[in-house]
Amino acid sequence: LPAPATRCTTMSLEWLMDWSWSLDGLRDFIATGIQSFRDCDATALAAVACLLVLFVWYCYHVGREQPRAYATVNALMQSAEANGVQNGYVYCHSPECVRCTHHDGLNQKLYHNLQEYAKRYSWSGMGRIHKGIREQGRYLNSRPSIQKPEVFFLPDLPTMPYFSRDAQKHDVELLERNFQTILCEFETLYKAFSNCSLPQGWKMNSTPSGEWFTFYLVNQGMCVPRNCRRCPRTYRLLGSLRTCIGNNVFGNACISVLSPGTVIAEHYGPTNIRIRCHLGLKTPSNCELVVGGEPQCWAEGRCLLFDDSFLHTAFHEG
Repeated sequence: LPAPATRCTTMSLEWLMDWSWSLDGLRDFIATGIQSFRDCDATALAAVACLLVLFVWYCYHVGREQPRAYATVNALMQSAEANGVQNGYVYCHSPECVRCTHHDGLNQKLYHNLQEYAKRYSWSGMGRIHKGIREQGRYLNSRPSIQKPEVFFLPDLPTMPYFSRDAQKHDVELLERNFQTILCEFETLYKAFSNCSLPQGWKMNSTPSGEWFTFYLVNQGMCVPRNCRRCPRTYRLLGSLRTCIGNNVFGNACISVLSPGTVIAEHYGPTNIRIRCHLGLKTPSNCELVVGGEPQCWAEGRCLLFDDSFLHTAFHEG
């Protein structure tokens, strides 16, 4: 036992000596730094201080940077104001419509909402969104004509005219399983057309030929209570979908009807951040959807997924 005790005592003394030497070195280093600071020229110190202030100001400015003025929806819609028509549509000029009116500061509002979101998470994962809002004017003006959303473009998203059903497998299967339920409620609604030209709750859209009617349950993120009460099971089904957008201006759910001979003019959707889903209810022959130059036919009881920020049209020649 005496030997290990002696060895431990020796090791302790060596450690204390090393520690004392380390403190001496640290003290010398700090003293050298202080002396160097004292010997610096006052002009150099002032320059360093200015650079530090500028760096802090730059970090603050970047953190609170606002979208550029040319990125507002007002600038994007000037052509519609000139003639009231864009992409084949006569715009409704409703104060609630994000596509049809001039909402100065819409992007600024979006930016501030994202700042609130970033407080709970982090800007590090939102760089693409931050960049997309700041550069909207450049993105929209430089987009190729095949894909040119009217309101908001988010860069670097996977993009294609049509998406695989597996992209939204849960919701696609849920809609298709409930096809008969949705069809029954649609048929009850459609019977009203036998009594008047445009039943309550339906809207007629402008088309070059034929007639295009829509019955909205959710319109630009807003529920239409009167219409939802007439389709209660379909409306409850929407609440069971995992990825249905129902809480912002890009969210819509509606029944859409084309009469024989109808052609919908080529147009773009408002944004590329969503996927449109069409569930075929009644699909006679010679009906077609063309997205990005690629034609597809609807099928009864089946979902068709596509990106409507691509140039698209639909027609019913049956």
